[in-house]
Amino acid sequence: MSQINPTSFLVIVVAAATAGVLRTALERRVIIPVVVIELLLGIVIGPQVAGIAKVDQFTDFFGNLGLAMLFFFAGYEIDFDRIRGRPLELAALVWMASLALAFGIGAALAAAGVVLSLLYTGAAMATTAMGTLVPILSDSGELKTRFGTYLLAIGAVGEFGPIVLVTLFLSSGHPLAEAVLLAGFAVAAIVTGALAVRTIWRGWPALERTLETSSQLAVRLVVVLVFGLVTLATHLGLDVLLGGFVAGLITRAALRGREVRTFESKTTALGYGFLIPFFFITSGMRFDGSALLSDPVSLVRVPVFLALFLIVRGGPVMLFYRRLLATRSRVALAFFSSTELPMVVAITTIAVARHRMTTVTAAALVGAGVLSTLVYPIIAVQLRGDHYEPEGPEEGLAELQSAAPGAAVA
Repeated sequence: MSQINPTSFLVIVVAAATAGVLRTALERRVIIPVVVIELLLGIVIGPQVAGIAKVDQFTDFFGNLGLAMLFFFAGYEIDFDRIRGRPLELAALVWMASLALAFGIGAALAAAGVVLSLLYTGAAMATTAMGTLVPILSDSGELKTRFGTYLLAIGAVGEFGPIVLVTLFLSSGHPLAEAVLLAGFAVAAIVTGALAVRTIWRGWPALERTLETSSQLAVRLVVVLVFGLVTLATHLGLDVLLGGFVAGLITRAALRGREVRTFESKTTALGYGFLIPFFFITSGMRFDGSALLSDPVSLVRVPVFLALFLIVRGGPVMLFYRRLLATRSRVALAFFSSTELPMVVAITTIAVARHRMTTVTAAALVGAGVLSTLVYPIIAVQLRGDHYEPEGPEEGLAELQSAAPGAAVA
């Protein structure tokens, strides 16, 4: 790792601000998630193109903080009250089927010498970018529909499942030891969660008042929780992803049933306004595009992986929701579910660092992830169109959980 370069830090900060400007300017014309713009700008400012910024100890540190915050929001976005019951059960079945498909395809690719590890490649394909989809679903009104409930469940399992998989099987190659460590971490997290819930119930009014003062105590406590659990996970030999994710789950549980709009605004500003862009921009700076462009055969991997995303995630959706969704909505759900960028970036970053994936394969997977985030949500939104009726979350959940298995929902 190179020495600290303040110029690189400044360039990344400017790139993050530029990404925000571009996203705001384009939002009424085309759906482009800001993480895609951040990755592309990282490629532009990195050594592959302009070479005006490098990943050094300083920027890499902030990138890791951004990764932790990214998975904090992944955990925080899971509302178990909304997705419990049939939606969560179906989502788990879909993910297990996706994982079987992904590992089967990964094994074939490994046998053909296309990839090094079927586990990492398969895990990367069996994900869903829920954090990227939430703003799109919110803007289109889908979060208030039964369709949105199904997708939230698919996204929750599509993020949580790969995180556990990475922690147990892809970290050290000792699943039993990792399982023991994970159990210990779970106990510590449960204790922390119980304390957090009890404390919040008693002191939330006082914490809420600090959101408009310079103390910002509620936000500071979340920062302590996130990085405390990240540090604990790291010391136990687990992944940063797990610590951030569990912190998000604990925070969601502690704040259940409260008006938290101001709190969410503050934490979103900290995460998406500052730390998370560092992760995606530095990931773009590491992107080995030259290896893809120099070899036409390698470049073909990008559309191949893009199609495999749809097969792995969309195929089981088409199967398991055939009695619950009309065909048009089911195809839209398949495309939404096949949007896979953040977890792909995280898993390929880990795999390359552990020499279990070549930079060419990682670049192809990330490139496919970028295209899936650009193309698949647009197709899904067009397919859905106005073919849904918004409803209140409680009403929609009650109808969803009591729906007969043979009933088709538009």
